[in-house]
Amino acid sequence: MSAARFEATALVVPFENLRMTDVEAVGGKNASLGEMISQLSQTGVRVPGGFATTAHAFRQFLKHEGLDRRIAERLASLNIDDVRALAAAGAEIRGWIEAQPFPADLEAEVRTAFAQLTAENPDVTFAVRSSATAEDLPDASFAGQQETFLNVHGIDEVLHKMREVFASLYNDRAISYRVHKGFAHGDVALSAGVQRMVRSDLGSAGVMFTIDTESGFQDVVFITSSYGLGETVVQGAVNPDEFYVHKPALKNDKLAIIRRNLGSKLIRMEFASPEEKAATKKLVKTVDTAPEARNRYSLADAEVTELARYALIIEQHYGRPMDIEWGRDGIDGKLYILQARPETVKSQAAGQVEHHYKLKAHSAVLAEGRAIGQKIGTGPV
Repeated sequence: MSAARFEATALVVPFENLRMTDVEAVGGKNASLGEMISQLSQTGVRVPGGFATTAHAFRQFLKHEGLDRRIAERLASLNIDDVRALAAAGAEIRGWIEAQPFPADLEAEVRTAFAQLTAENPDVTFAVRSSATAEDLPDASFAGQQETFLNVHGIDEVLHKMREVFASLYNDRAISYRVHKGFAHGDVALSAGVQRMVRSDLGSAGVMFTIDTESGFQDVVFITSSYGLGETVVQGAVNPDEFYVHKPALKNDKLAIIRRNLGSKLIRMEFASPEEKAATKKLVKTVDTAPEARNRYSLADAEVTELARYALIIEQHYGRPMDIEWGRDGIDGKLYILQARPETVKSQAAGQVEHHYKLKAHSAVLAEGRAIGQKIGTGPV
């Protein structure tokens, strides 16, 4: 950690002051955002700005009024294989964290950082995301185990969602995962990242990989895209459009899109209106995609090519295959990188025995979709 960028006891750090060497302070997700903003902006890669609370801030939050001791005592005798006991302990701990007041100095710094971000546009909304200090490391995929909140507006709502992010370190799955992977609960801290939202609710969003996720072939960029916020793609709730871009052709400035598949894109996730938020307490909503939009690609070829170029820049910078979330702002029409982390499946399969399975019989196809594994299962559908 560089003292010139921030002190070891810093509570809040702007993204632009973060580097990949700060994983212990702000987690892999926020460190990667800072790395891209500070190191890749001159290459044309756009990353929305924001700030992160530090692991030190999280530990100070838990120490406040002795909450850390209560949590340690509650987990000390827990049998994680007892599902009901795990659920009860997790719910109780999360309740404690969400009711915990912020230390005065931490709240003051968050308010100051937020005021600076919203000085030019008070109506901008934010994503509040978790970034665990053991997350997105090449050997342990912690991604997705904590919370993400989209379309968060105003400092009071941001502070509330930050507590919920902190509490998510103790959801049932995360508690169990740490025990099975050998991480001590107290060794994993949480950083809350507050990032300006790209208006992809009015555009499109998705995920791209700098490796083919099915074969492990490294000479393509695989891009998925659907209308609205990218959570539908990340969560597998929608069949997105798919694009394969050939890296050598792209590097030689030739036409590089070698394959495209039109997805059904049946639904899209949008911002909830203030009235809907007040009525349902939900920040986003899912609506049906108009039929004419389903039958069109959600990205133009020029946008696919621009994203693939960003992917190559990011992969070259990190020196490994990457898993990248992106969004196209429906207001300014620009493409933004929202997250980037190491790809942790196919890139680590080299040297391992690969099994292939084949069905011996055929019958009527009941459902189709993208495979998430390469095995055959049986049972009722």
